[in-house]
Amino acid sequence: MRRLPMKSTTRKTLFASTEGLTLASGMAACVPAANQSAAKSPSTNAPAASSATSSDQSSSPSSGAKSPYKDGAYQADGSYISPNGQEKLGVELTLTAGTVTNLKLTSYPSNPNTKRFQGEFISGVDAQVVGKSIDSLNVSKVSGSSLTSGGFNDAIAQIKKEAAQK
Repeated sequence: MRRLPMKSTTRKTLFASTEGLTLASGMAACVPAANQSAAKSPSTNAPAASSATSSDQSSSPSSGAKSPYKDGAYQADGSYISPNGQEKLGVELTLTAGTVTNLKLTSYPSNPNTKRFQGEFISGVDAQVVGKSIDSLNVSKVSGSSLTSGGFNDAIAQIKKEAAQK
C-alpha cells in the first residue's frame, strides 16, 4: 500500500480541527456540570460544592418562624465507607432558628488518600452549608470528594435528631 502525501490545505484543516477539539474538550472540563455551582467560597477560594437540596428555601435566623430545632452548638462524628474501609468525619455546627450559622469539620484520616479527600471536602463545604437551613442540607460532592459527603450527611442526621425540640 502506497502512502500519498497530504496536501498543504488538508494538513492545515486537519491541524485546525484537532486544535479546535482540544480547546473545546479543555474548556468543557472547566465548566461546572448542571448540578454544580460555579460560585467560589469567599474564605477558601476553592470551588464550591454541589449539593442537592430538598427545598430551595432556607430559613434565616431572623425569619421569626418557629424552628423544630433547638438553638445551640452540636457535634457528631459521621461514618462512611471508602475503598480503604470505614472512615469518619467530625462535624461541629451552631444552629440558630434551624439555620447553620457556624461550621467546623475534623478530619480523621486512616490513610493518605482519605486525608487528601477529606481535606478537599473540608476546604470547599462551608459555602454550601453556612447560612442554609439544616433541613435543606444534603451535600453530594465537594471539590471532587464524593464519598466524604456520606460521613457529613450521616453526622447531620445525628445532629438533627439531637436538636429536634420535643
